[in-house]
Amino acid sequence: MSIQQTSETSTIAKLKITGFKANKGQMDNGQKFDSTKVFAETRLDESKGNMRGTASTEYAIGLSDEYAKYAHLPLPFIAEAEIETVTNGKTRSQVILQLVPVKVAAPAPKPNGATA
Repeated sequence: MSIQQTSETSTIAKLKITGFKANKGQMDNGQKFDSTKVFAETRLDESKGNMRGTASTEYAIGLSDEYAKYAHLPLPFIAEAEIETVTNGKTRSQVILQLVPVKVAAPAPKPNGATA
């Protein structure tokens, strides 16, 4: 399954998804919050010779109910993502508009033959 681009300013990329975090609630001042973050493996810039390997990059992907769509999948997995860069006029961030798993690893075996 392939993603169809929905925005003129978005890009399609393959990501190695390493985690998700849903967050919903209300702060002490009464302001409500509701979001899901996706964490993807990102290669470190090795061009200067002082680092190597990977780190996690955080992307916003919508409200907390988005988490349930992926909670059953074993991590990590490869996905196609439609990503758009947005700004508040001062800082920029990347938002995932669509995320479609394309290669999901088999679940890890339970230790000592344990069952769920």
